[in-house]
Amino acid sequence: MKKNYLLSPGPTPVPERVAAILGQPIPHHRTPEFEKIFAEVRENLRWIFQTKQEVIMLTATGTGAMDAAVANLFRRGDKIITINGGKFGERWTKIGQAFELGVLEIKLPPGEALDPAVLRALCAEHPDAKAIHFQASETSTGCQMPVKAIVDIAKHFNMLSVCDAITALGVFNLPMDEWGIDVLITGSQKAMMIPPGLAFIALSDRAWAATKSANLPKFYFDLPKELAAHKTNQTAWTPAISLIMGLNESLRMMKEEGIDALFARHALLAEATRNAVKALGLEILSKKSPSNAVTAVLVPPSLKDGKKIPKLMRDTYGVTIAGGQDELEGKIFRLSHFGYCGHFDITTGISCLELVLAELGHPVTFGTGVGAALKTFAHAGKKP
Repeated sequence: MKKNYLLSPGPTPVPERVAAILGQPIPHHRTPEFEKIFAEVRENLRWIFQTKQEVIMLTATGTGAMDAAVANLFRRGDKIITINGGKFGERWTKIGQAFELGVLEIKLPPGEALDPAVLRALCAEHPDAKAIHFQASETSTGCQMPVKAIVDIAKHFNMLSVCDAITALGVFNLPMDEWGIDVLITGSQKAMMIPPGLAFIALSDRAWAATKSANLPKFYFDLPKELAAHKTNQTAWTPAISLIMGLNESLRMMKEEGIDALFARHALLAEATRNAVKALGLEILSKKSPSNAVTAVLVPPSLKDGKKIPKLMRDTYGVTIAGGQDELEGKIFRLSHFGYCGHFDITTGISCLELVLAELGHPVTFGTGVGAALKTFAHAGKKP
């Protein structure tokens, strides 16, 4: 019998408490029973987003919220700036182009974070741009972007800051109201610890004001319509009822842990993972600004086909991680350490990696990576 472990950057594991809720009989969504659940979810979403604004729930993946963030904010022909640090930054560019906006793209080398000076210069050159679209954590490269610096630049040039925090919200601190983030987005199958199918988006007062003059086509992702419905503990369209019930439980778990402890746990898991792969003689792609959600590791030169690492880990040992995408395919593999993840998820993933590296001919002293992870945990004085 092979036991399976999910260490991918999405979907992430679903806690047992949440899985039990997902299996409960489904109520009708236009009932007081469901409205009570919806009201609690609304309150707790504002807590994790660190905002007084309404957090809109959409029955979609995170890309649906990205689409909504463009369709609801701009007018035909508007100019926007996108920061392309990888596969998901590129998605902002593609969405903007799909809506026939004037897209100014800053393309970054894989694994490198934005230099704020480059963004500031582009904004000065194009002061008529309406917004800056970026990732807080670029999932495809394991790179964390300088969110506050980007938001501050957007405010200076009177542009909206539109932040995809799909693998960041609930992982590290993104205080929406304190920093003045105009649009903040995440998805259900990441740190929210439930299956795919829900997207979340919160807008600042400035962003809601922009929706009043926006004239891009939209129907399902009509945020003002959803806002009106949410305020009555309803949705404009049929919601993902079971997922919202599961979300209610996962948000309770996050509140029980506490927001500071939540961020500290993710920072420790990320540190242990990075220390482990370095101890194995491997290099991290994003050396200067690694994300606390996912670590992208360069395939060692001794291995000709890097795609075999995630394949063998999954097919032989039941440990699912992620490989590289597009230009990074076969060149990196990615280890997740966020959501419903603890000390021994990390050591399990690293022990599997050691076995696979050795099987593929890379020199490994067994226990080196696992030992580095355990030393990190022991030094931090944290109990599993």
